[in-house]
Amino acid sequence: MLKLHLIVGARPNYMKMAPLFDEFAMYPDKYIVRLVHTGQHYDESMSKLFFLDLKMPKPDIFLEVGSGSHGEQTARVMERYEKYLLQDKPDVVFVAGDVNSTMACAIDASKLRIPLAHVEAGLRSYDRTMPEEINRLLTDQIADYLLTPTPEAGENLLKEGIEKKKIHFVGNIMIDSLVKNLEQAHKSYILRELGLQENRAIDKYCLVTLHRPSNVDEKAGLETILEAFQVISNREKIVFPMHPRTQKNMRSFGLEKAFSAIPDLIITEPLGYLDFLQLEQNADFIVTDSGGIQEETTYLQIPCLTIRNNTERPITISEGTNQLVNLDAEKIISAMEEIIKGNRKQGSIPKYWDGQTSKRIVEIFSRL
Repeated sequence: MLKLHLIVGARPNYMKMAPLFDEFAMYPDKYIVRLVHTGQHYDESMSKLFFLDLKMPKPDIFLEVGSGSHGEQTARVMERYEKYLLQDKPDVVFVAGDVNSTMACAIDASKLRIPLAHVEAGLRSYDRTMPEEINRLLTDQIADYLLTPTPEAGENLLKEGIEKKKIHFVGNIMIDSLVKNLEQAHKSYILRELGLQENRAIDKYCLVTLHRPSNVDEKAGLETILEAFQVISNREKIVFPMHPRTQKNMRSFGLEKAFSAIPDLIITEPLGYLDFLQLEQNADFIVTDSGGIQEETTYLQIPCLTIRNNTERPITISEGTNQLVNLDAEKIISAMEEIIKGNRKQGSIPKYWDGQTSKRIVEIFSRL
């Protein structure tokens, strides 16, 4: 039997590891699966809600690292996870994505010579000012199994000198969670709670998520977003589940009243996975700076405006419904108005974004 550690640290990791956990758990005679939660993102109500929505079991270990600077957080994860690795001695460690927990646990496993698998390997923005890009680069360099979501990700790895035999094109595991939960999301009451109707033709709204420091950590950035919303809310409702970071900065910059005064802007607390998925699939279009939402909107064939200068998921632009928009009020307003007028980007669903990625991953390890 193979003993496996599946690492989760931040909420996007949950959607990537839940389907993989479920697939490995189908073979209890072959795999012992441990779920390790670093606690990098931990809010009692939000984390519990995500675990319930995704039907994930209680983690086998919770490292409780909490928030802090990049150095503090990474160091705490490494110190605490190393002790658990030495005690439990897994055969393979699985990390996903690009958060600090991903890199920290990857380094621990590599230094202890424990085989390391990176789910969502090979993504590149080529912008090293992004902490996530550093985490991706370092994790890929030391991983033994690089499980890629797109052919382009594999090409990136080959250019960086990664051996071809380590690279496995398996598809997008985020889509596994989305496909599995679409029907369940239809049972959510979130539209009714927000006074919205489940009919785009009758009740159109734009769904917004913004949390990246480049957009919300400076007053000028939030004022730019405020200006765009003031114009667009006269044309279409805006639903904005606000990230804690964005909420905190909005208050500290004295912009709370200005946002609350915008007509037809509905600000909510952060939502669980199923509630958000219900809002997402019924939105007219989406404005975001999230990586995962670029992928989900491509699968759902919903126009997406990503307020960033670059993306590590270029396939969502070349094949999907995504387009980049700089943090500029006029450009954001213009792009949103084009969608409202009906000039909507058409796209297709990339290869292996089919809900079967976790099965392909398990097939690879069944041959070990």
